[in-house]
Amino acid sequence: MPAMPAPIADERDQLLSFLRQQRDGVRYAAFGLTDEQAATAPTPSSLNIGALVKHVAHVERGWIDMVLQRADRSSDYDAYAEGFRFEPNDSIAAALQTLDEAAAETEAAIREIDDLSRPVPIPKGVPWFPQDVESWTVRWVLLHLVEETARHAGHADIVREAVDGASSVELMAGAEGWRETDWVKPWKAVG
Repeated sequence: MPAMPAPIADERDQLLSFLRQQRDGVRYAAFGLTDEQAATAPTPSSLNIGALVKHVAHVERGWIDMVLQRADRSSDYDAYAEGFRFEPNDSIAAALQTLDEAAAETEAAIREIDDLSRPVPIPKGVPWFPQDVESWTVRWVLLHLVEETARHAGHADIVREAVDGASSVELMAGAEGWRETDWVKPWKAVG
């Protein structure tokens, strides 16, 4: 995917395209990492690339569960915390596969919804959800997923740079096979 989503006339495609682009940002941050590097937390935070990939997939699935009114996991702290851990037996390949599966589920679910204004009930008792609002819309959820994923793509950029100095543009160029120019030198593994 190029550095910016293509112009699209349809609102649904536009929202899904921007979400896809932000998800790709997380994916690019993982490009070329070993499982050990993906587990590295090189900043004072405990965040690492593997955990960020897992978290983005977990959060996206949770929001789509809410949209489809499937099992409510919003108050399951253990599941939330698990989504932020990259365990010794985890692999970055499996985490990226889970992210791809969550993306496919989102695309399929959103394409089946006739009206993006459809209400999505807000679970009660979750401290970061408003208690005085009854629902969001599917459109709001998609915009929130773009925002949430973008925030974590930014975290992933910072963590990746701290792991091996790779920047987002050179990682994107390497992942997508861009040719080298004076502007961009695609990332390549050293050694």
